[in-house]
Amino acid sequence: MNGVGRSVVGLSLAVALGVGMGHAASPQDRWIGTWATAPLGETNKADGPGSADMTLREIVHVSRGGDRVRVEFTNEFGTEPLTIGAAHAALSAGGSEIKLASANALTFGGKSSITIPPGAMVVSDPADLKLPALTDLAISIFIPTQPLARVTQHTFADQTNFSSPGNVVGEKTLTAPEKFAQWKFVKGVDVLGAANDGAIVTLGDSITDGAYATENGNARWPDVLARRLQADKKLNGLGVLNQGIGGNRVLHDGYGPSAEARFDRDVLAQAGVKYLVIMEGINDIGNATNPKNPHDPVTADEMIAGLAQLVERAHIHGIKVIGATLTPYVGAGYQSEAGEKIRVAVNDWIRSNKSLDGLIDFDMVTRDPANPSMFLPVMDHGDHLHPGDAGYKAMGEAVDLKLFGGK
Repeated sequence: MNGVGRSVVGLSLAVALGVGMGHAASPQDRWIGTWATAPLGETNKADGPGSADMTLREIVHVSRGGDRVRVEFTNEFGTEPLTIGAAHAALSAGGSEIKLASANALTFGGKSSITIPPGAMVVSDPADLKLPALTDLAISIFIPTQPLARVTQHTFADQTNFSSPGNVVGEKTLTAPEKFAQWKFVKGVDVLGAANDGAIVTLGDSITDGAYATENGNARWPDVLARRLQADKKLNGLGVLNQGIGGNRVLHDGYGPSAEARFDRDVLAQAGVKYLVIMEGINDIGNATNPKNPHDPVTADEMIAGLAQLVERAHIHGIKVIGATLTPYVGAGYQSEAGEKIRVAVNDWIRSNKSLDGLIDFDMVTRDPANPSMFLPVMDHGDHLHPGDAGYKAMGEAVDLKLFGGK
């Protein structure tokens, strides 16, 4: 299995029937994603995080809150079974420390451990945990078995996580922990919400993933959007799920499966998704027209056709799709005159396409009025491709909340 198909293993009767929960779910309740990341397959280091007899404590910053939580774990890109010997969820107290009063042991069909086959993922039983919005949640997992040759992880987390030998998932603080900056084996957190609540998926590349944003700062543009939604009483039931992958493309696999290939897993399979924001394509263009190493050629028409397919696939499932224009890239390492023409054509289509349910003009927000093919210097991280924190902030603040039913 290539890891793109979503196989759910061990989804317990407790989830389906409410067995083992503190209280039964109301028929009007439904699960809503509050945090997610898009996984990849990477070769594991023999002594790195994820090796045998080790606890990983991973920090995720949730968007909306809730008092019932479930966590998704993944071995979708693994080549051998992954055993989780124990798992806990608790509010983070900073660093590797957790708030013990909030700690919950996670179970799978009532059992404390589970083995995930290669290519599959699992969902924990629901746990009672009062999870405030915009909070850091610490997810601790114990890996008891031999090191895996290939790990499923999100490589560029912009988040400091921690590992320590042995099964210490319930410890308040990890002793002399090693630090790592990936999300390993963890792919999503859902909370129980009301029937009219929902989630926004942001599908994209490194600009959505938040490349070069301040580490541990939650400064990605989807983070900025999440904070704005939580400040709006009408919209604070919406979660924001960041499904950006650095280097990702629409039409071709490369750094991770293409957007077309991962769409079912990273968009359609998310809990409670109501809206999709698509901002992807600059890597297709840059790689295809790179003056130094052109490969995987694409035309503007092919790019538009690929994006149109994503829109159609979302609409089939009742998801509203918001198109976001591609930000400037002249001056970037793989920019070219031919590529800029494709970018302009794709943006023209996004701005004029009537099949989209809304528009976010990130190109207009970030470009230099004196040179519209380039980033405004204050927005530019410095490589003329990625925003810095100021650019991400401007992007997140430029999203019209009316797109999601706000005023």
